[in-house]
Amino acid sequence: MKKRRSITIAAWCLLPLLWVMLLTDNTASGEKKKTILEHADQIEGGEKPGPSGSTIPYRSAVGNVLFLQDETTLQCDRATDWPDSERIDLEGHIIIRNNTFETRGDTGIYHTAQETGELSGNVRGRVTEDSLTTKSARAIFDLKKNELWLFDDAVAWQRGRQLSGDSIRVHVREVTGKKKVDEIQVFGHAFLAVRDTLSSSPFLYDQLSGKRLTANMDDRSRMQKVVATRNARSLYHIYDDKNEPSGVNFTSGDRIRMFFVDGKLDRILVTGGSLGKEYPNHMRNDPEINLPGFRLRDREKPVFDQ
Repeated sequence: MKKRRSITIAAWCLLPLLWVMLLTDNTASGEKKKTILEHADQIEGGEKPGPSGSTIPYRSAVGNVLFLQDETTLQCDRATDWPDSERIDLEGHIIIRNNTFETRGDTGIYHTAQETGELSGNVRGRVTEDSLTTKSARAIFDLKKNELWLFDDAVAWQRGRQLSGDSIRVHVREVTGKKKVDEIQVFGHAFLAVRDTLSSSPFLYDQLSGKRLTANMDDRSRMQKVVATRNARSLYHIYDDKNEPSGVNFTSGDRIRMFFVDGKLDRILVTGGSLGKEYPNHMRNDPEINLPGFRLRDREKPVFDQ
């Protein structure tokens, strides 16, 4: 007979002490890291099949759940702790946040010792101290490595640019006390669209595509260098020395490297079977010259409370 108990806590201020006793302490860099239940409407417990397949005890926090682990907070509708695996299963309105990432989803797993996790179902995220926001069907994060992976029709937006592909890796580093994106890698159907700051009506976008794309940012989140490889293509708008539009350039090759100065395109290097052509200025607004796969997705961009 499977045992199950359900406890409703009226004085929820006692929950942090209770859950610290139930959860396993975690050690990282020689310091104890406790995962503390700060709030839940109810606590449930019993036995049922766990992640390893065997029947094991479980404990669930239900309703307005909030966990604390150092600077990381975990919020959800329901959280289940598996004592034998240092793992918490999360369900419903999940928000995992620290000073590096904020990631939201419908279902997920958080590994307390490794400070890693996976979310799925309408995943939205952002780099907390930067301007980058993301959308995907699934995400894996590593809080120790400052790394976020996005899978299945992944999109990232940052300061007038959109990156999209089958999967995206975002890496963050500390700059003058704040976490900033320093590298973004895109894999499979990789596409970068960067708004041309010299055009305003309508907005035009410089474009770069390939099987794989790597973008590097400076300390102010401005683009420094972008490299596209394997069936690489670029489309960018040309101006004369008076910043008057003079045409549009298309280039293809095995590898295309774009270099930026103060966030503005400075030069392009193409290697391996390079081909190019220039469209006349009257075609700059013609959607027919856009690279295959160009699609602005600003309406899908998630919005976060600051």
